[in-house]
Amino acid sequence: MEYRTLGRTGVKVSAYCLGTMMFGPWGNTDEDECVRMLQASLDGGINFVDTADVYGEGRSEEITGKALKGRRDDVVLATKVHGEMGKGPNEQGNSRLWIQREVEASLRRLGTDHIDLYQMHRPDPSADIEDTLGALTDLVRQGKVRYLGCSTFPAWQIVESQWVSERRGLERFVCEQPPYSILVRHIEQNVLAVTQRYGMGVIVWSPLAGGWLTGKYRRDQDAPGDSRAARFAQQGRPVAARFDTSRPGNQRKLDVVEDLAAVADKAGLSMTEMAMAFTVAHPGVTSTIIGPRTPQQLQNILATADTRLDADTLDAIDEVVQPGTTVEESDRGWTPPWMDREARRRS
Repeated sequence: MEYRTLGRTGVKVSAYCLGTMMFGPWGNTDEDECVRMLQASLDGGINFVDTADVYGEGRSEEITGKALKGRRDDVVLATKVHGEMGKGPNEQGNSRLWIQREVEASLRRLGTDHIDLYQMHRPDPSADIEDTLGALTDLVRQGKVRYLGCSTFPAWQIVESQWVSERRGLERFVCEQPPYSILVRHIEQNVLAVTQRYGMGVIVWSPLAGGWLTGKYRRDQDAPGDSRAARFAQQGRPVAARFDTSRPGNQRKLDVVEDLAAVADKAGLSMTEMAMAFTVAHPGVTSTIIGPRTPQQLQNILATADTRLDADTLDAIDEVVQPGTTVEESDRGWTPPWMDREARRRS
């Protein structure tokens, strides 16, 4: 396993970060198996673990904490705050009120006295970034949090946060966590340039594009029963936009996957190997989050850790999906509220 420095923090993290979103109700409900998976990840060289309060309504953090008992100091532990955690109007968002309340709940669920990396899960236009950074700075000075990060922030909001931190003497975001894969490349346009300019680490999520880049979703084939789209259908949940094949962007993804499969075959790689190696090839990326649901998925992904793509393969990928573009808009992970129809109309 390769280790890289997280921005300018001096902290060394593995090039693969274990994401635990699938631990608990959202994925694998066998909690003992989830514990074994996390411990197997550590044994495989991973020293970076990422979760969030909202995953499984807190169960992911609880399972992660259980798995780390006796090994807490072996990892850089990251979690996030922002998502809705209750029915109250203030049980979500980026306000000082919610951050200072919810960090205590995350510490309790994780069974630890500090969080190494505390991230704002999404932007919150209703909260002043100075107030958010002020609350987070207090947590750092209290010793409850070591470093701060943001996730899925537009480039201009990352810049704004850096300016506010400098001008107000507040702790700054040391890393950004955006979506990034062969199918989702919009951060190459400006986010990665901004993070490199400010010396920020970048932890990318969904490197396999929700399973699209494993070959699970192919034209004229039914999605396998263990796929996320199939599980949604079995659970009676609405199909997420990124899996809705009635959308033109997803129809395009079906064509793109066939072209990428040919590129992978020529390189002598599986789709998974090529997709994972693509994300860590960009010089602006520190670590890529893997989110296995089963032990077999974990082993398959860990086996790709040493794969590196040559220039010919990277060029071939660029021919299929142009740098800086995203095939399906719903894969961006966050739709700015200023793009709502009502926000674009004077009446």
